[in-house]
Amino acid sequence: MPQYKAPLRDMQFVLHELLNAEEHYAKLPAFQENVSRELVDQYLEAAADFCENELSPLNQVGDREGCKWNDGVVTTPTGFKEAYQKYIELGFPSLAVAEEHGGQGLPGSLATSISEMVGAANWAWGMYPGLSHGAVRTIEHHGSDEQKATYLPKLVSGEWTGTMCLTESQAGSDLGIIRTKAEPNADGSYAISGEKIFISAGEHDMAENIVHIVLARLPGAPKGTKGISLFIVPKFNVNADGSLADRNAVRCGSIEHKMGIHGNATCVINFDQAKGYLIGPENRGLHAMFTFMNTARIGTAVQGLTASESSFQGALVYAKERLAMRSLSGPKAPEKEADPIIVHPAVRNMLLTQKAFAEGGRALVYFLSQYADIVEHGATEDDRKLADNILSLLTPIAKAFLTETGYEAANKGVQVFGGHGFISEHGMEQIVRDTRISCLYEGTTEIQALDLLGRKVLQTQGAMLRDFTKIIHKFVEANKDNAEMKQFVEPLAALNKEWGDLTMQIGMKAMQNPDEVGGAAVDYLYFSGYVTLAYFWARMALVAQEKLAAGTTETGFYGAKIKTAQFYFKKLLPRTRSHVEVIAGGLEPLMALDAEDFAF
Repeated sequence: MPQYKAPLRDMQFVLHELLNAEEHYAKLPAFQENVSRELVDQYLEAAADFCENELSPLNQVGDREGCKWNDGVVTTPTGFKEAYQKYIELGFPSLAVAEEHGGQGLPGSLATSISEMVGAANWAWGMYPGLSHGAVRTIEHHGSDEQKATYLPKLVSGEWTGTMCLTESQAGSDLGIIRTKAEPNADGSYAISGEKIFISAGEHDMAENIVHIVLARLPGAPKGTKGISLFIVPKFNVNADGSLADRNAVRCGSIEHKMGIHGNATCVINFDQAKGYLIGPENRGLHAMFTFMNTARIGTAVQGLTASESSFQGALVYAKERLAMRSLSGPKAPEKEADPIIVHPAVRNMLLTQKAFAEGGRALVYFLSQYADIVEHGATEDDRKLADNILSLLTPIAKAFLTETGYEAANKGVQVFGGHGFISEHGMEQIVRDTRISCLYEGTTEIQALDLLGRKVLQTQGAMLRDFTKIIHKFVEANKDNAEMKQFVEPLAALNKEWGDLTMQIGMKAMQNPDEVGGAAVDYLYFSGYVTLAYFWARMALVAQEKLAAGTTETGFYGAKIKTAQFYFKKLLPRTRSHVEVIAGGLEPLMALDAEDFAF
């Protein structure tokens, strides 16, 4: 199994040199007095030590052992429970929660960096505390004062964990047809009845209580998404003093047998008139749940990043050690019986693709997390509104594009190993299996594409898109006279303009037939993803050029940044052309075949 090594130098490059984290925090009243570069780096180093030495060694253990279900009780793999206790002791669950709720009051963007390390070291383990963050945010934003007092202290400390219970067997992404019911009780609570499936971390032995956030329907509620309400349903009921009371009527009916993430329990959860408590107004549950879902979608984007990073780390070590054939231009290691495979262009193409997606993805995710900071803590309403628009546009891009490219990178990791990559002992095939789910949960790539093109772009008449393309345009204009940047800013400027033109073309077709949106959406998302990463690679190249010009001693690090940016622009960015051509092909080829003509 690849031994994870936290890429601290690159993380610090993105945070401090590309995104100027200390300056970012200084602009936010909540953090300007208590967050410094030194503090950030201390947390990163502590998290790196935990992830490298505690979580990474458990990654293959969790895959091999999986979770065990016995009459509703789930046991996690060897070492998971102990690692979770250390995680609590280090204070990581409370990092980015307000002090008034028992948190440390630090930025969410710092927590995102730590989540990257946790996920790359052991994604299945990281899902247990990861989902709790969404539960905390949902109760923080939509819960009553009493609910906050009852549930937040233990969720924030990590003593309890949380889940998100949306999916039902007949209702996947279409939440408008859920059937779980909520009947009012005389004491103001509700009796929740129904079955939820695919509930990550829905039952386990790592925490003393699990707080389920559940979508259900009240009697007489309108049909569709307008009739959904949101409820807190704890595994154990809670006394007024915060202590645990009797077991609630919540039971894990089974756990799924899955392709990957074996160390995380994916549960069927049965609610049999379980006691629940309404969060927010009646029939507004989906609105409240989006607080949870948006957090989860950014978290899933992180999974795509972690797949690229961990598969790159494993493939790079192997490519430097594995001997096979001689370089076509002559031996590169004449003292050995063959050359290391890293000398071969085909292998380098795979490694550079992994590296470009990992480091470009890191820049995008950290950029997003800073905008999330501004949404929460921005100094002015205008700042918060612009940040929310940028976040709304880029979240589906990050979620879908980074998970799809992460999956590609994971497959390239297996390919670098050749036949050895197919063998479980090396751990490369586990990365493929674990990351495949990232393209599915929290909304499939296809649903994210519809959200991007349909809701975020066309429904706003391009306003959200323009908020971001203006950022790219300003960068291009500021660097158009920089001779060294010409190789980056000229293609970026052209693609930035084409992004708007492509949007207009699709919009015009959609006025005649709305299905044109569905026909173009996935390729539009890929186009958007490649252009977005191009912007970040151009920015990273500029920083590297400036550091080299200033006489840095880290010439290897910054030189590699520029060369990887050149690889991205020459070898990956041209993929946009194929997506433009597919979009131009229109809807007709997709719809020409009648449903009954699909046959085998």
